[in-house]
Amino acid sequence: MENEILMSEKKEASPEFSLPFGGRESVRVFAPATVANVVCGFDVLGFAVEAPGDEVIMRLTDKPGITISKITGDDGRLPLNPEKNTVSVSVQHYLNSIGRPDIGFDIELHKKMPIGSGLGSSSASTVAGLFAAKTLLGDESDAAKLLPFAMKGEEMACGHGHADNVAPALMGGFVLIRSYEPLDVIRLPHPKELYCAIVFPDVDVPTREARQIIRNKVLLKDAVTQWGNIAGLVSGLYTNDIDLMGRSMQDVLIEPVRAMLIPDFYKLREIAMENGAVSFGISGSGPSVFSFTRDEQTAHTITRKIQQHLDKIKIDSQAFVSPINDAGPRVLE
Repeated sequence: MENEILMSEKKEASPEFSLPFGGRESVRVFAPATVANVVCGFDVLGFAVEAPGDEVIMRLTDKPGITISKITGDDGRLPLNPEKNTVSVSVQHYLNSIGRPDIGFDIELHKKMPIGSGLGSSSASTVAGLFAAKTLLGDESDAAKLLPFAMKGEEMACGHGHADNVAPALMGGFVLIRSYEPLDVIRLPHPKELYCAIVFPDVDVPTREARQIIRNKVLLKDAVTQWGNIAGLVSGLYTNDIDLMGRSMQDVLIEPVRAMLIPDFYKLREIAMENGAVSFGISGSGPSVFSFTRDEQTAHTITRKIQQHLDKIKIDSQAFVSPINDAGPRVLE
């Protein structure tokens, strides 16, 4: 199916591109962090936030091929080799698909969010790069068409090309991945007053390892519970029923295992719920945790209280408070 997607994009997109492309020689793009799974929706639900996020500066060059001239904010952890970096690899797949491997790009990647946080760090970088390339090429097609290439970056980053980070980062808002084969992604509505309180404890939970500890088989009764919760969450999103969303954000499959990787997870949940959270759970594979709240002030209270507890147990942390980001990536002037 993926080959079919690539072929259809090549057929549709190639005639649109001609020098001077999008009328720009360079562009600076921001792409947002994301919360994947959203407690009960493992690999099928995710949403974008306003902050944090990553930035890419991309320039057209005379020489064919992609180079990465600078990476900041990564403490030297990310490769400058374009064959090993998720941004350049995804962009190269995109260029190949539209029949323009002759185009030259130079990339600067500026990490504005923590790596390994469970907030879609690799996704934000990849989406920023793809959106920058799309902008420079003057490609006015729907950004969602970049999704298969963004998933290539996820496959390189964590060994599994899931879309619950890259889809909301690329499309904005709250998304449901109904199917992977064929790829079918639906953008969901959400209550406009909803805020997200995120805390990133500075502990190491690698995505690959976090996936490996998940059970391959589950009890039917647990699966039924999970299906009901996913349906309830989606219903709550459509009906603006925040209470229903809160009741539905329970995970009996993944969270009980991954919670062991996050210090004092159940105490952090208790703190959040006692201070007005609608829900509480793990962002992606962790270690970041998040809560939904009905207003910004409550979100700030929750992040402050959780950080105070983490300080007591000698764990550094970062906090972010944000509404749901409906815009996705954007060009920065």
